[in-house]
Amino acid sequence: MLMIEAMLIAARAKLQRFIRDERGDVNIVSIVVLIGVAVLLAIVFKNFLGNLLKDMLNNIGSKANGVVTDEL
Repeated sequence: MLMIEAMLIAARAKLQRFIRDERGDVNIVSIVVLIGVAVLLAIVFKNFLGNLLKDMLNNIGSKANGVVTDEL
């Protein structure tokens, strides 16, 4: 019976060590992959977003000029 209790205590100690072990290799890999995806999305949508902003600002500017000239 004493030997079984010793084995149980050793198993619990190993389980506790396994639970507390936080090397984090998987977390680093996932962060690198997410950063890579964000960079790729920024590259893909860079021209699209730039053109969209230019069109919006030109549209706002032309309408603002139209309102100013109409009031004069």
